[in-house]
Amino acid sequence: MALQQAPASSLQARAPAALRSTFSAPWSVRLPAPARRRTARAATPARITMRVASKQAYICRDCGYIYNDRTPFDKLSDNYFCPVCGAPKRRFRPYEPAVSKNANATDVRKARKEQLKKDEAIGQALPIAIAVGVIALAALYFYLNSNYN
Repeated sequence: MALQQAPASSLQARAPAALRSTFSAPWSVRLPAPARRRTARAATPARITMRVASKQAYICRDCGYIYNDRTPFDKLSDNYFCPVCGAPKRRFRPYEPAVSKNANATDVRKARKEQLKKDEAIGQALPIAIAVGVIALAALYFYLNSNYN
């Protein structure tokens, strides 16, 4: 039986049969595998992924860094830290505005950080303002009660 080397172009097409016999026909070497694969694929159910639906950006409250990666933020481990300032995962909050490509540029991050500080300052001053208002109303009550009774 005489063996001959297959040409390079047929090696790429038929990698398993580098050496072939001159007595065998090329169509007898391969089985009609694509027909079997199609029937096997049709029998398996379609995979459904929810990855796109849960895409949410998160912002670091300390430096303004936006986490907008493929891995959902909820799937990250609890020891995740901000790559810019090192803040722990609990310092991140959901970020609703649309995220642009240059969202983590230094000047954009600094502007967001200033806005976050202003928002948090208002939130921190609110309980103090409520307490001052309650004290002022109590003082007004006692003043009016003492003068008109």
